[in-house]
Amino acid sequence: MYLEIIICIFTGMTKQGTKPTILVVNDDGITATGIKNLMEVMQGLGNVVVVAPDSPQSGMGHAITIGKPIRFDKVALYEGVEMYKCSGTPVDCVKIAVNKIFKGKKPDLCVSGINHGLNNSINVLYSGTMSAAVEGAIEKIPSIGFSLDDFAADADFSHTKKYIKNICEQVLVNGLPAGTLLNVNFPKGENLKGVKVCRQANAKWMEEFDERTDPYKRPYYWLTGVFENFDKGEDTDVWALEHGYVSIVPVQFDLTAHHAIQTLNSWDFTGSSNSKTAGTKVSAADGTNLG
Repeated sequence: MYLEIIICIFTGMTKQGTKPTILVVNDDGITATGIKNLMEVMQGLGNVVVVAPDSPQSGMGHAITIGKPIRFDKVALYEGVEMYKCSGTPVDCVKIAVNKIFKGKKPDLCVSGINHGLNNSINVLYSGTMSAAVEGAIEKIPSIGFSLDDFAADADFSHTKKYIKNICEQVLVNGLPAGTLLNVNFPKGENLKGVKVCRQANAKWMEEFDERTDPYKRPYYWLTGVFENFDKGEDTDVWALEHGYVSIVPVQFDLTAHHAIQTLNSWDFTGSSNSKTAGTKVSAADGTNLG
């Protein structure tokens, strides 16, 4: 059985005798270089349907459109590929694809990217690229987000392609654990050392707002900042990327802090002023103050 599945994937066929259907999305927009490169890799694996924003949507996170109409139109940017541009967010693109283009029949794989810029560590929360992949996973579609450490519009993605192909083949063969997707990041440059399966680093942006003045003498602000890594572990995505490895982080959309449940259950939610725990501070198992 396992050998049969492998043969099917590597010949581009499913067990039913048809090629797998692959949804390709992104947040940089339908004309971005990254999505073109991702689409080209996917064409070697199955039947490709592209649904992408009609303009850049970086940093949109898991935003959806609820206050105005969403429009999508078929376009012919590349020969032999079914493509649609969407007026909504990256997550809207996945929702539209599942509900209106696939009409409820799920694709075999959802891939997002290749993003111009990393989505490692805390960036996963802000990323439109990763949020599109998360939405795919919510729909129970095996999903992967791909990102490259290069913000240039003409970034060179050629060194990522063999890794992307291999990772997608592995997911098509093996599937993914329930509620899980993959966050894959690539360093810039050709001399990659290999792949590391990692955890998300404890890092964040130390943000500043550069205050400026418009022609009408009114202040406005431009978000800037420096990415600071607090995590010295050698098993993180930040470490892997800094040392020339492709990082793969398994991500889940269940945000429950399971380690905090026991602590919260020790609190008094009755409102009694005589509670022994009223006014005290309780710490989680890791020492974090929860009170």
